[in-house]
Amino acid sequence: MTLPVRRALTATATTGLLLLAATACSDESPAEQTPATATATASAWSSAPASGQPTSAAASPSGSDRSTPMDIRVTLDDQSVDATLDDSPAARDLASLLPLTLDLEDFHGTERIADPPRKLTTEDAPEPQAPKAGDIAYYAPWGNLAVFYKDGPAASADLLVLGHIDADADQLSGAERITIEAAS
Repeated sequence: MTLPVRRALTATATTGLLLLAATACSDESPAEQTPATATATASAWSSAPASGQPTSAAASPSGSDRSTPMDIRVTLDDQSVDATLDDSPAARDLASLLPLTLDLEDFHGTERIADPPRKLTTEDAPEPQAPKAGDIAYYAPWGNLAVFYKDGPAASADLLVLGHIDADADQLSGAERITIEAAS
């Protein structure tokens, strides 16, 4: 390859990267971008939420604000309750195991715990948050699921809140068996 051709290709690639970086930092919506920059950033916007912001990990808000809940069916000791899973990698990994029926046991007078058939991913975990009564969580070091019937301890990077069950504390605290299914 001749030197002038190599310089031209290098300049074109550099210009493309600068356009991509400038577009990513701009406040323009995808509709306001020129066709060249809209094409260059199409993959970053392909799964953008209604707010028009990219969904990359760096641009996403932390905690429950970054998730779109997924309805699930939960049965506690033969009683159906409303529940949702967050849209996090660990929650999606749990959803891949459904349907799932687990025996629950009490832990520290705060939560009911059970072991899923395998460990869940902790990749791209949301910011830690303190669990609240009704939260479904995953404790990564032990690989167990927890259903909190009382507010839990302070936020910990080892405890990933996966979703929430809409049931009162008495029903959660006495539950012996949980069945989790995908909503149809």
